[in-house]
Amino acid sequence: MKKVYQVAGHKFAVVMPDGDRAWAEMEKYEPFLTSDTGNYIFTAELINEMPDTSSKQLVVVGNQGKDMARSELYDWEGKWLLEIAPLLDAPVRVMMIADKGFTTAQFRVLGSWSFSVNSVLMLLYAFSTAHKDTLLIHASVTMNNGRGYLFLGKSGTGKSTHSQLWIDNIEGCELLNDDNPALRVLDDGEVRVYGSPWSGKTHCYRNIDVPVGAIVDLHQAKKNVIRRLSIAEAYASIFVSFSGYRFMKDMANGLHATNEKIVMTVPCFSLDCLPNAEAAWVCYQAVTH
Repeated sequence: MKKVYQVAGHKFAVVMPDGDRAWAEMEKYEPFLTSDTGNYIFTAELINEMPDTSSKQLVVVGNQGKDMARSELYDWEGKWLLEIAPLLDAPVRVMMIADKGFTTAQFRVLGSWSFSVNSVLMLLYAFSTAHKDTLLIHASVTMNNGRGYLFLGKSGTGKSTHSQLWIDNIEGCELLNDDNPALRVLDDGEVRVYGSPWSGKTHCYRNIDVPVGAIVDLHQAKKNVIRRLSIAEAYASIFVSFSGYRFMKDMANGLHATNEKIVMTVPCFSLDCLPNAEAAWVCYQAVTH
């Protein structure tokens, strides 16, 4: 069985056997179902057996910390082999073989179905859209008055908390996505933020999009202070927040070009903040006026 989904205007196909238990993990993707007219950015197929990959050559190990997933990228017979574990010291739970452009892939699930399917599709999406003026970015997004406001920051900084403070204290706010929205620069230069099937621990899978009002980099502090970032500062802030392999020249070139277009168009801020209502109002007043 094949199903086709669309996120930020980009279609991708998922192929798995009819009735396979993995389809039960695809509920969050249902708002993004679309017609099958081809032109996929990638196709991901579930397989039951992996070939012998013992000749693989390690390229890079990616990990952001003890409580974050670990990914190991290998070069294998002219293709990429990606092995992913849910935690730094955990065993591999999903394996994926993809072509060098990350447009066709096969994957095998060894552990959690939800973790495996989400990891494969999210990474393939990020990699295959790198040349399409699109960034899959680690952020929480709140909408207000027809615009989306992105809150960036290291894990544990309080992105979700700040979004909730807007929703609880500022009339007309609602959540768009709480972990991995997509940013896309359109042909006319407009920057829009899109909901995605990847929203972390928050059940918020909305197939809607709005223009970006501002991007805010959060920092925990003892008082609430906000300032506008320079273009260089904004570039650096966004650079550490989006997904993709920076060491792959072609992928990096696409990601850098998109980042540059965003910071030249969207106002970006740095917010030192407490987890209180005042922080939401200080931010709101600065980024919406």
